[in-house]
Amino acid sequence: MKATSKKSVTLGLIQMGMSTDRGENLSYALEHTHALALQGARIICLPELFLDPYFCQEKDTKLFALAETIPGDTTDTFSKLAKETSTVILVPLFEKTSDGAYFNSVAVIGPAGTILDVYHKMHIPSLPPDLYAENYYFQKGDKGFVVIDTPYAKIAPMVCYDQWFPEGARIAAAHGAQILFYPTAIGWPTGPRVQAERLDRAEHEAWQVIQRSQAIANNVFVAAVNRIGSEANLKFWGTSFVSDPYGTVIAKASTDAAEDMIVQCDLTLIDQMRTDWPFLEERRIRCEKSQPLTENF
Repeated sequence: MKATSKKSVTLGLIQMGMSTDRGENLSYALEHTHALALQGARIICLPELFLDPYFCQEKDTKLFALAETIPGDTTDTFSKLAKETSTVILVPLFEKTSDGAYFNSVAVIGPAGTILDVYHKMHIPSLPPDLYAENYYFQKGDKGFVVIDTPYAKIAPMVCYDQWFPEGARIAAAHGAQILFYPTAIGWPTGPRVQAERLDRAEHEAWQVIQRSQAIANNVFVAAVNRIGSEANLKFWGTSFVSDPYGTVIAKASTDAAEDMIVQCDLTLIDQMRTDWPFLEERRIRCEKSQPLTENF
């Protein structure tokens, strides 16, 4: 599948640490989103659940009060900013729907200030319960994987745990996505464990390798946006990065500092790679003498 005629796009990624003050987190995100827009970023992404500390390390019914509607106060605020700056903004939120369902969501707001689509995180981790008990708070995504044709590029928003599964990336690419975004909250456990240093290094590397592999296998750019800082049982490892379709990391943040990233993506690489390495065009998902094993993507 060929990419659109758009030639390049500038991404803005906001790697940040989260305060216990929601208003402070919102103000920081708005200020830095605006700053990135002034520097030329056209598509800007925040980390997963950026309004709060990562509350999924415990199970507490009171924390459901953190959820909000989409549209709602936060998306209304970012809609004004998107319209003012002519940007696309990915806003990851704890969402409560009108029928009382709860999702780990990403609202994608377009340059006209309208919500282009809302993605519900498909893969919801449950273990370890003192680190990633997301299944206590969020339902599994009910909308499937979405591809959004923005004025700047075709993008697919996904969230954190989705990055470990190949299905989402392949489906999104097959439907024309040029850039996969993974707002994320992931880090190292702070408690004692055997061979902790070796495991920390291996997990950190695996997280980067799997996403770079999704970029290569699907001829797309991948942008991962993580948080930093120590919260309860986790030390978040930052390392937000952008990979090109050849798996080359073209920009990477540190493991422990708040950073704003401006990254230029040459979308013509997608056409070039899909000509040289036509993985999508030549994939086989069924055998001629048997029933298909999966949906036709």
